[in-house]
Amino acid sequence: MSEERRLSPVQEKFILHWGEMGIQWGINRTVAQIHALLFIAPRPLHAEEITETLGVARSNVSNSLKELQGWGIVRRVHVMGDRRDHFESLKDVWELFRTIADERKKREVDPTLALLRECLAESDKALVRDSHTEGRLRELLVFFETTTGWYERLRGWSPSALSQLASMGDRALKLLGLGT
Repeated sequence: MSEERRLSPVQEKFILHWGEMGIQWGINRTVAQIHALLFIAPRPLHAEEITETLGVARSNVSNSLKELQGWGIVRRVHVMGDRRDHFESLKDVWELFRTIADERKKREVDPTLALLRECLAESDKALVRDSHTEGRLRELLVFFETTTGWYERLRGWSPSALSQLASMGDRALKLLGLGT
């Protein structure tokens, strides 16, 4: 491996940790490690650099890059004078969070909302009603609709506005009369 592709101990520690966290989030370790490498890389990297730096199979890198592009957190870029595709991660952490949250909502929350509505519609037509189950499903539907509506409003905010809100911490709760 050439010197420019050698990872520092800090870089290696971060990449390994991000891979382990990826597993906790239900993401393949290599996919998460590639994302971590691209996130901290000072410039876009081509697939061969990623392969050499992380010591993973080229086919695994290709599949992982496709998955990361599908999530919208890595994009293909072109570098003047180089015919190879290069890849870079979103760098703004607030935009990265928003993109991941959007994708998770689309993959996890939206299908759950659709299923809850479908179950309740079927329950309304059933000859024998189960009021306990209906009540639990309605409560869950209200929760998902409420939090989804809240998320939709927040997702329209700029990264700087989100950062300001998050940095307010307990002060925001006190303003709402919810803090102690």
